[in-house]
Amino acid sequence: MLNLKRLKATAALMLALATPLTGAASITASIIAAAPAQAQGSRFGDVPDSHWAEDFITALVDRGVIAGFPDGSFKPEAPVTRAQFSSLLKGAFNKGKTRSAINFVDVASNHWAMSAIDNAYETGFLSGYPGSIFRPEQNIPREQVLVSLANGLNYSANAPVNEVLGYYNDGGNISNFARSPIAAATEEKIVVNYPTVTSLNPNRNATRAEVAAFLYQALVREGNAPAIASGYIVSLDPVATQFKIPAGTSIPVTYTRDKILLLPDETLPITFDLKTNITTQNGKVLIPADSKVKGQLVPAGSGTKFVAEQLIYPDGTTQSVNAVSQIITKTETVNKGSDLTRIVRNSAIGTAAAAAISAVTGDRAIATEELLIGAGAGAIAGLIQNFLGRNSVDLIVVEPETDLDITLGSDLLVSTR
Repeated sequence: MLNLKRLKATAALMLALATPLTGAASITASIIAAAPAQAQGSRFGDVPDSHWAEDFITALVDRGVIAGFPDGSFKPEAPVTRAQFSSLLKGAFNKGKTRSAINFVDVASNHWAMSAIDNAYETGFLSGYPGSIFRPEQNIPREQVLVSLANGLNYSANAPVNEVLGYYNDGGNISNFARSPIAAATEEKIVVNYPTVTSLNPNRNATRAEVAAFLYQALVREGNAPAIASGYIVSLDPVATQFKIPAGTSIPVTYTRDKILLLPDETLPITFDLKTNITTQNGKVLIPADSKVKGQLVPAGSGTKFVAEQLIYPDGTTQSVNAVSQIITKTETVNKGSDLTRIVRNSAIGTAAAAAISAVTGDRAIATEELLIGAGAGAIAGLIQNFLGRNSVDLIVVEPETDLDITLGSDLLVSTR
């Protein structure tokens, strides 16, 4: 059951957590994408749905920019040659020529990528090496891919280059020729770094998965593709310190016992547990697991409902919360001669309900602090008098695992933790 609750929490919160606090700093692009691309399930055996680049790859395959291999694989970790990259550029962008072609001495007239190489040169995406050399079979490093995209798409850095590149923990490894273009590419959100978003690895050969991500981000920047939500897209936008979980969002809570028994007119102070992290789409924790939700079970028509009043975080800090559960009307009748062991097994019992059960059954063993919630065992003796002479009593039965999703009545502003 707990796994189901976790899935429900995730499903409810993914929609909710796309909303930053109005007026606060803007949120990273991976969260605020208004209309993220919805890629279908992966078609490649070596690119599972959980692969960090699966959405980028699938989107480019759907556009006919990139393809897999005859064996059904994509080989996401394979390197990309300069000739292959030229072909991908031609498939991704329809850009006018800015210079005349030259004859590269190492690209034969019958080379499979000659047309793409000429196009990459003429459109300003790629240049050769001294001596009219292109090196078509050379694997292309990550920094060259980013330089190519920045140059071909005419990006230029707005902020000081060293300031922008200071974002990367290995920015000092960027070649001098690549620093300004990579700063520009960074500002335009072209850079995608996996697994550590602050590590550029500029001199490492780019993989097919990485090139797919770079190309797709360039298409997004050009307005030719919808944004894909990813926590690995480098963004220099300030990250919001507060997030808004909108009113109407459902948050599941749990309890240490299977059920709670109380009288229909009984009010019980009670604290429930949150057993899973509530996070943003890119994993920032907003409400940590093991936080608690404090409030009361209060009479509601012919049943009861939980009214949440306060979040208690694991570090002891608190926050007011406006949320309620559904109205719970399930009942159980306790008669004289009822099997008390069955009734109270793994139950929490309100003090008034315990007094009623004791009066009807004549069994005082129920008056234990371990089972009671509310005023405690000391109040039972006085309450029992109210129920003497009855042959039965109807109790409200609350089953926390199924009854106690709480729905926010107003927006909840929370900070990342």
